[in-house]
Amino acid sequence: MAAPPASADAPRSPPPPPPPPPAAGDGPDRPADRSEPAREDCSNAESLDRLLPPVGARRSPRKRTTSQCKSEPPLLRTSKRTIYTAGRPPWYNEHGTQSKEAFAIGLGGGSASGKTTVARMIIEALDVPWVVLLSMDSFYKVLTTQQQEQAAHNNFNFDHPDAFDFDLIVSTLKKLKQGKSVKVPVYDFTTHSRKKDWKTLYGANVIIFEGIMAFADKTLLELLDMKIFVDTDSDIRLVRRLRRDISERGRDIEGVIKQYNKFVKPAFDQYIQPTMRVADIVVPWGSGNTVAIDLIVQHMHSQLEERKLRWDMAALASAHQCHPLPRTLSVLKSTPQVRGMHTIIRDKETSRDEFIFYSKRLMRLLIEHALSFLPFQDCVVQTPQGQDYAGKCYAGKQITGVSILRAGETMEPALRAVCKDVRIGTILIQTNQHTGEPELHYLRLPKDISDDHVILMDCTVSTGAAAMMAVRVLLDHDVPEDKIFLLSLLMAEMGVHSVAYAFPRVRIITTAVDKRVNDLFRIIPGIGNFGDRYFGTDAAPDGSDEEEAASTS
Repeated sequence: MAAPPASADAPRSPPPPPPPPPAAGDGPDRPADRSEPAREDCSNAESLDRLLPPVGARRSPRKRTTSQCKSEPPLLRTSKRTIYTAGRPPWYNEHGTQSKEAFAIGLGGGSASGKTTVARMIIEALDVPWVVLLSMDSFYKVLTTQQQEQAAHNNFNFDHPDAFDFDLIVSTLKKLKQGKSVKVPVYDFTTHSRKKDWKTLYGANVIIFEGIMAFADKTLLELLDMKIFVDTDSDIRLVRRLRRDISERGRDIEGVIKQYNKFVKPAFDQYIQPTMRVADIVVPWGSGNTVAIDLIVQHMHSQLEERKLRWDMAALASAHQCHPLPRTLSVLKSTPQVRGMHTIIRDKETSRDEFIFYSKRLMRLLIEHALSFLPFQDCVVQTPQGQDYAGKCYAGKQITGVSILRAGETMEPALRAVCKDVRIGTILIQTNQHTGEPELHYLRLPKDISDDHVILMDCTVSTGAAAMMAVRVLLDHDVPEDKIFLLSLLMAEMGVHSVAYAFPRVRIITTAVDKRVNDLFRIIPGIGNFGDRYFGTDAAPDGSDEEEAASTS
């Protein structure tokens, strides 16, 4: 019989059903090879107390965590729907603060116990659109040359707590709880080393963290809202491990059994099985125990209901009424020329060719105006006549343009025309039609963007929702707030106030500000659906603005 859960008030699993045969889907959840030193001669008398907190100990208040599995695809397709497993940045309210924390689940258990399969079953049954799955396999330490040689001969202990980089795990989760993006190493099980490329991860509604030592660190335990131990018979785990290491890793049966007897089984007895006592729920027989999984999902649904996120546009609309426009806003001077171009592009009778032509002219003026806010420093150059000229030069490292798809990309040619060798990134943010929340669906940013001044481009900004999320993405990538310039051809006062209140050091630059939005949060008098008018696509049936129909900017 499985050990009882440690938490008296936590939901408990039902009695174990008869053990099923190992299913093909119950693949291994960790490799036979790891990365970095583990003490092979560790004494059995070494106490677990240094790793585990006292049972029933009070945990500090939890915030938000996020991560992703080392090998999971960004989409998990089921018979009914598609689940986004790549995650998204956490959502922020009209004040720019984090609304709610994500629900973090820990999945522990022995090697090849079926943790990953259980995790995927939970993900599918939860019916939550944004889920991330993080594996401890990403956090094995880097092996020395001598340890690499030991690993090649199945003589290195990858099943000891010292084989894991717990400092990196904890720091990663702490950053994610603060809403920052993080980079997670990608482990190569053939070479027993980390690859050069790291994965960038974001937040989600639910985070599942799985690994053999998922409960073997005090600080790590404090980050988990629910702890599940997958308890599978040792014979089944051995069969699964043999099948995996021989068919997927090219190992021979003798080496697999040698490593299992020398390291895997003793580690399970000494370090893994004892952590069952801190679990809230024990799932006997792994993925075969569908009743226990249903119980877990039911409990999680009640927890998620309490943490439900809602993007409150009405709160945005009323939060800053009658307030003066912020000092961080700069509006292009309304000369007769600028006013005339606005007249043309706002006119519903304007042809597409004229709309594109005058929009491009306005974009060029807008970007030229925005560049005047970049930092410049004094410099002296020599003219062809051999005379000194006291001038100005850009004081930053580089300029990067980031467009909010799709309308924002129309501003890229104007930026390229005035900024030599400018780098370009893109962000796709769309509104969930059921919840009204903006969601990040695609992201491509240049490397080392944190050193740059960033021109964030979207043609129209109404509520400010997409613009705020895009700014949050840049902040997650360590771009300083005062180095972000939000550019838009047309903005509503509501959007200006929302962005400025949430991010008071972001410079907001536009060619015009309209005072009102209607009940559907569309700019009045507005410009119409900018993307449809520019690209010649069919207009939305209700004539909504581009950012409201697609990205709720």
